[in-house]
Amino acid sequence: MSAHRFLAVDLGAGGGRVMEGRLEGGRLKLEEIRRFQNEMMEVEGHLHWNIEYLQDQVLCGLEDCASRGPLEGIGIDTWGVDFGLLGPDGRLLGPPFCYRDHRTDGAIEDFFRIVPRERVFALTGIQVLTINSLFQLYSMVRDGSSQIKRASDILFIPDIFNHLLSGIKATEFTYATTTQLYNPAKGGWEDGLFSAMGLSTDLMQNIVDPGTVLGPVRSDICRGIDNAGTVVIAPGTHDTASAVAAVPARGDDWAFISCGTWSPMGVEVKEPVLSRRAMELNFTNEGGVGGGFRLLKNITGMWLLQQCMKEWDKGTSLDYPTLMDMARAAEPFRSIIDPDDSLFLSPSSMTGAVGKFCRDSGQPEPSAPGEFVRCILESIALRYRQVLGEIREVSPGPVNRLHIVGGGSRNDLLCRFTADATGLPVTAGPAEATALGNIMVQAMSLGCGDSIDELRRVVSRSFEIVHYEPQDHDTWAQPYRRFLLLGSEK
Repeated sequence: MSAHRFLAVDLGAGGGRVMEGRLEGGRLKLEEIRRFQNEMMEVEGHLHWNIEYLQDQVLCGLEDCASRGPLEGIGIDTWGVDFGLLGPDGRLLGPPFCYRDHRTDGAIEDFFRIVPRERVFALTGIQVLTINSLFQLYSMVRDGSSQIKRASDILFIPDIFNHLLSGIKATEFTYATTTQLYNPAKGGWEDGLFSAMGLSTDLMQNIVDPGTVLGPVRSDICRGIDNAGTVVIAPGTHDTASAVAAVPARGDDWAFISCGTWSPMGVEVKEPVLSRRAMELNFTNEGGVGGGFRLLKNITGMWLLQQCMKEWDKGTSLDYPTLMDMARAAEPFRSIIDPDDSLFLSPSSMTGAVGKFCRDSGQPEPSAPGEFVRCILESIALRYRQVLGEIREVSPGPVNRLHIVGGGSRNDLLCRFTADATGLPVTAGPAEATALGNIMVQAMSLGCGDSIDELRRVVSRSFEIVHYEPQDHDTWAQPYRRFLLLGSEK
């Protein structure tokens, strides 16, 4: 039996990967073809994404992989909420803004004067965050953006790449649900929110299901490479949707943590949870690959550590294992931060921001790198504990196990902290869950599987996972009380 070959392009807010997946004999093999950085760029005082650079990296990865043999499909998944605006000529009017850009300052408060928060949640079921597509779009209207006045189409980040590869304009369901512009009850874009901004849903694209074949790869995309048999498939184009699709779980009493730059934590539910308590706790309901929704909170993840490491790279030669060893040796619970404090959204210096938070909350400032790392990882684990309690409050089912997937699942210290902080067994891995979910949805769409449960069984037998049992749960009780007293808006 010949292997089925698929290409997954996984674009995160910190970097991108082009991964080849080979499905054969009920097992999946994954190979990295290309890896590259994705960094914000400042243009005229605003933060943008270098979309031309990313497109070039994706095309180079496609060429590299296609030159080794025929590909059946290619799928794109990306980080959430950001978008580009196309003019009447079908070209981008400018580089897409980054969700960390400060143009959205005050947008939540201004928009809620037009449409109350309770109404927005009832219509969308989405967590209120400044970065959401709704508030990004509204800020452009509020500020009189010339681009929004000239735009004929809105394409979210994965849509831009699918349009590049296939010529088709469409938005996939899991991504649409994350934007706070989609109404799950209606199953489409929410006209009331657009009219409140003075916009029309004509700007938006048709919404397609995960696994939809958009069309063949354009013949002019790869020079000298025959892509006649390769089709562009929309997997779960939101990276968390693809990652959760690959969680190697059984039963329904588990919660997921997809740990990367962000760290969404939640459970799968059949229908959106739109209770008042879910709104008060700021939960979000995002569409899932296998039907249903992901009831979750978006928690700040490895972003804090990533930014600190960039600062340390400029003056030291500390590698990742050395930093983790230093963190293990550091004093436990010396300083605790709220990872989701607005101070950490886009600081000029992350170590400076951590120090300021500690000063302002009457705690000693970390000084050595190991102290910073321990502070960050312990604080993330404490935040997991808090959100776990909130999930149990609003979820229709029990939570007895945690599954951590994504790059953070490789961090032994974070996984151990999470098990101890929450008191639950933790299963860590696979690290490349997003690419795996992307590839498996492609495979299913072309007849190589028929359910998400089968997808998860393939992942489970194809990749190593690590189990952590809680060993020191009681020692986290007092630090958790300290964490709850930090007083930040959650």
